[in-house]
Order: sequence, then C-alpha cells, then structure tokens
Amino acid sequence: MLTRAALWSFLGELRALFAACAADPIRSRGARNGCALALLYGCGLRRAEAVAADLVDVDPESGTVTVRLGKGRRARLVYLRAGGRAALAAWLAFCGGDPGPLLHPIRKGGGSNAIEPRRPSPEALAGLLERVARAASLVTPASPHDLGRSFVSDLLDAGADLSAAQQLAGHSSPTTTARYDRRGERAKQCAAQMLHVPFGG
Repeated sequence: MLTRAALWSFLGELRALFAACAADPIRSRGARNGCALALLYGCGLRRAEAVAADLVDVDPESGTVTVRLGKGRRARLVYLRAGGRAALAAWLAFCGGDPGPLLHPIRKGGGSNAIEPRRPSPEALAGLLERVARAASLVTPASPHDLGRSFVSDLLDAGADLSAAQQLAGHSSPTTTARYDRRGERAKQCAAQMLHVPFGG
C-alpha cells in the first residue's frame, strides 16, 4: 500500500514523465511518447493492448478507445479524458489519419520522414518508457505495468467503485483489481461512515 507521501511522489513522477515528453527535441517523438503514456496511465492499457490499438479504434472527439486485445480477447471501451485527449490530439497532428497502427516507431534523427509506418512491439514500448523515465530524471525506472497499477489505484482513490475499475482495466476477476487498491483502512472507514445506525432516533 502506498502512503500519502508516496502517492504525491508518484504524481510528481507522472508529471515529470509528461514534461519530458513535451521537452523532447524531436517533437513527433515527444508527442508519440505522450500519447503512449496517456494510453498506459489514462486508460490503464497493458503494453500489448497499447501497441495493438489502431487509428480506427480511437474517437478523438469523445476520447473513446476500443481495446480489441486483452485477457479473454473481449473488446472493451476505455476513455481518455482531459490531458489524455490532448495527448492523443498532439500525436494525431503528427501521424495523420492514415489507417493502421495508432502508435509508430520514430527514427532517431527526426525530420519529415521520422515516423515509420509500422506497429511497435510491446518490448519497444517498455523501452520507450524507460528512456522517458531517464529523460525525466526519475530515480526508479517506470514500467507499463506500474502505470496500469497506478491507473487502478488512482481510480479507486478518486471514488470509482471496484466493478467500474475492474471493467476499465479489463480484469477478469475483481480480486485482481482489488490487489491494486492502496487505500487500506481509510477506505473502510469512509465506507462505514456511509451507513446510518438509527439507534436513539
């Protein structure tokens, strides 16, 4: 379970990751990395799900993302909100509207032909996050799974119920989702206060 201090530390690290994307000298790479972070943290996608996403799977207007790959191979809807939609829009401004993968590799030199028209591997996405974490000067490296766990934990911290968090994360069992719950006794105390015992009136 994360303490409140650890939670604030993570939020600072998350901001640092997005700031590192914005500061990338290769603007298309920074936009792609920001979009990848938004999918991993803002939607709770696994790395294989993020790289499997196609352009037709996202609706930039509503922020809806259809996840077609996942445990049990069932499609599910997830939602990018606020900053996540802005990150998606920034990337779409570079990659255009051609059919195919949502995320693409970026050539090291940048330039007008920097975007490679192919799908990255899940391992490449993990490596991308490691490089962004280094650029953000994070003490401990960040992994796609760290962002997925934080997605669930932050949803529960914000008041989402366990069932909604389970569905958004694509977990087949609520037990899996509950393992990411870092609220501990505080959540139980808040829940207990919702019940009125009508003793003495």
